[in-house]
Amino acid sequence: MWSVCARRTGAVLATGSTWLFCQEEEKSRSSSSGACPMHSAADAPARSECPMHSSSSSYRAPVKYDVYGRALDPRNQMPKEAAQGRAPGQQSELSTSRVPSNIPKAGDDATWTYPSPQMFWNALVRKGKADGAREEDMDTVVAVHNNMNELTWRRVLEWERLRDARDATKDFEPRLSRFTGRPDELSLKARLKVLLGHPPPFDRHDWIVDRGGSEVRYVIDYYSDDSKANQDATPRLDDRGGAVKSILLDVRPALDSP
Repeated sequence: MWSVCARRTGAVLATGSTWLFCQEEEKSRSSSSGACPMHSAADAPARSECPMHSSSSSYRAPVKYDVYGRALDPRNQMPKEAAQGRAPGQQSELSTSRVPSNIPKAGDDATWTYPSPQMFWNALVRKGKADGAREEDMDTVVAVHNNMNELTWRRVLEWERLRDARDATKDFEPRLSRFTGRPDELSLKARLKVLLGHPPPFDRHDWIVDRGGSEVRYVIDYYSDDSKANQDATPRLDDRGGAVKSILLDVRPALDSP
């Protein structure tokens, strides 16, 4: 039973919806228009991935809208107001409860807040990615999504602690500024692994971390191992990697990061 749900979860996490985190007061969210409701060339510099930066023009309209006339958050190109209503054609009642993460937000004293199962489903429907997904799986999908992000942040902090030990710069707390989904762009490391016969990752994120006022980029490749799907269990938020054995993380600083 769980192995079937796990395969569906992996498929949903790689579909190309745009939810990753949602900020606590709906003011702004820092996802991208790339993949993963979990959640666009290789390791390009971080500025090129931010929707606020472009070489085409220095002017930026103060407000941007999506095709539905909703104002978009300039940091992530997502609607400023979270969609918690039922999606068209939705059959079952989904939870609108949201879980605060343990990942501190840059420019704020709060942490990022994860989307509810209803928000997750709405994102899938809005992006036309609900085929193959089931409403009743959303609680599990969101639990896996949240746990994967907690694990990713722990790996980021492990790298940051190595830097602290090297540079003795312990007077700041790393905070997540924003992130970019790039599912269709293999990182350099992933391309090399594919050339050597390794299966490609099912998703990729670039996370921009505020390191005491300077921004550094991390690359995260997400791999699936279907042979371990029957060993999976629904994870707790703070599970340290023992529950979901079929999703593997490769987290490291980008080559262009200090």
